[in-house]
Amino acid sequence: MATKKVKSAGRYGIRYGKKIRDKTAAVESNSRAVHKCPSCLKKGLKRQAAGIWQCRICNLKLAGGAYSPKTSATKIIENALAKKQD
Repeated sequence: MATKKVKSAGRYGIRYGKKIRDKTAAVESNSRAVHKCPSCLKKGLKRQAAGIWQCRICNLKLAGGAYSPKTSATKIIENALAKKQD
């Protein structure tokens, strides 16, 4: 059962420590959120499984990070490509 204070990490009760439960709640809320689709640019991208993301609007299926559609490595690569085109 989740509570307001600890969100989805409430299922752990008092175990594992506050910092770990806070980090877990942040990761889970990010993975369950609706993200912006890179194809149609609308908020419709949802996580199907670990690393698989699908847009509910344009039905695009893509591979990404386990808990977010864009990983930090993806952001670095996109920045490098943008600089190279300039």
